[in-house]
Amino acid sequence: MALALLPIVLLGAVQAQADFRRQDADRRGDLQLAADRTAETTKARLDSTFVLLEALGAEAGGPDCGARMAALVDRLNGYEALFRVSAAGEPVCTSRAFAPDATADAVRSRTWFQRALAGEHTVAVRSTVSAGEEPSLIAAVRIERQGGQFDGVMTALLPLESLQPDITDRALPAGAQAALTDAQGNMLVATDPQAFSLKGDEPLAGWVERARESGSGLFEADDVRGMHRVYAGAALAGRDVYVLISAPAPGLLSWARLNPIGSLLLPLGAWLTAFAAVMLVSERIVVRWLDYLERIAAIYARGRFSVRPVQAAHAPSEIRLLAQTLDELAENITSRDAMLNESLGEKDALMREIHHRVKNNLQIISSLLSMQQRALTDGPAKAALGDTRQRISALALIYRTLYQSDNIRHADAREFLTELVGQLVASDAGRGPVVSSSIQADSLVVDPDKLAPLALWLVEAVTNAQKHAFAGRGGDLQVRFKVDGATSVLEVQDDGPGPDEEAVKGGVGRTLMGAFAKQLRGEAETLRAPNGGTIARMTFATPEAVTPTDPGDVVGTERRARR
Repeated sequence: MALALLPIVLLGAVQAQADFRRQDADRRGDLQLAADRTAETTKARLDSTFVLLEALGAEAGGPDCGARMAALVDRLNGYEALFRVSAAGEPVCTSRAFAPDATADAVRSRTWFQRALAGEHTVAVRSTVSAGEEPSLIAAVRIERQGGQFDGVMTALLPLESLQPDITDRALPAGAQAALTDAQGNMLVATDPQAFSLKGDEPLAGWVERARESGSGLFEADDVRGMHRVYAGAALAGRDVYVLISAPAPGLLSWARLNPIGSLLLPLGAWLTAFAAVMLVSERIVVRWLDYLERIAAIYARGRFSVRPVQAAHAPSEIRLLAQTLDELAENITSRDAMLNESLGEKDALMREIHHRVKNNLQIISSLLSMQQRALTDGPAKAALGDTRQRISALALIYRTLYQSDNIRHADAREFLTELVGQLVASDAGRGPVVSSSIQADSLVVDPDKLAPLALWLVEAVTNAQKHAFAGRGGDLQVRFKVDGATSVLEVQDDGPGPDEEAVKGGVGRTLMGAFAKQLRGEAETLRAPNGGTIARMTFATPEAVTPTDPGDVVGTERRARR
């Protein structure tokens, strides 16, 4: 018996060694994932800073700009200063006074200014630390004029302590520490500086370059306390800032003290239990009932819970108990599914009611504006209220489309655009000559967040055509929506006299069309049609879509709707 068990013991020892190696590899992978996850958390702070700087860059100017910047710094957490410098390095707007030595020549010589001047859109570098100041990070965004000409830099000063990674995450290994480094591997800030001070002559600086050469951000080293540690790095902000996570390397004994129980003793106990079971219990009785319960479980796996293991009533007590457990499991799953379906139905009805009420409220607002419009005598004011009513009606149509559709979370852009164009043309039908319209649109099922700017852009384009091309003469309106892979194009074409250069350059409608296009990560333009008339075109990144209402439109099949 001892000789028979010896291969099992040896197999357990081999398995223990293999499990240790696999666990060590898994630990390294988990540490790298933790570094990536920690970097994403801190990166979100820098991304929000870049977004804020882009938003402020276009508006930074004027006599009260500095006061507004200072007030904004006071309201925001984790910001030391905000300032914008011109293309010549001179301060344009600052939340606090520049240092006396921060001349225009000195600013132009700074790394962040030179990189922005060279064409980099975002830059994050460590600031020059003066006596008595805390280490800080400079986040800079390149400002451009129309045409892409360099117009200065919008920057923010962030304390490095506010960017320090959080090591309280339970997913991190025990004893883990975190640090931020620059592209040269120089430590910017760390939760435990000693954990990133390596023993001997091996420097931490340069780890980024070594990681690029080896193709991996993982490496091992001994810190100044002699502790062998594993390090994992990840990029935080492009090629400027990196996060480095360190954890003690697992030793052989730290794992081997626990694993022999699972790798050696349990296999031995299982073999003995199986030997006793074969000697004491008839294999035929056990296997027969287990096979029956396996078939029942397979039926449950296919989603049929109406079948019950009634034949197990004549089985041994252990088998009956297992069959009873399966029966209770099927009953609980059936009840839970019924409750979930009922809850989903209630939620669906509630969402439809909310959309319906929002639509009704928007219609009330539109009616109030209509009353106010009729009371006005000033022509431009009446026209402005009319434009506002059309925008509100377009938003109301979105909610009506949602609560009337099978899926209240998405809408088909083709069906929506067709109905919206018909609504816009019908609203203007009684005011003058007839305007005929045609729509060519691909099917694209998107969420309402993407549908709103699309609808508002179309309202502005059609309204412009009604005002400038069809006023007093009527005409033909063509709307085209084409989905071409990652890019989509929405066009509105009229047969009027052509674009008015002054209207193209200015006007609220053109400004709004440009703003709506930017919300969809696109751009708007106004062109002269080949056969006369005007084409208003918006080219934008195709929103992420779900399965279309009409699967045939996956390849871009068009549907023509005429009103």
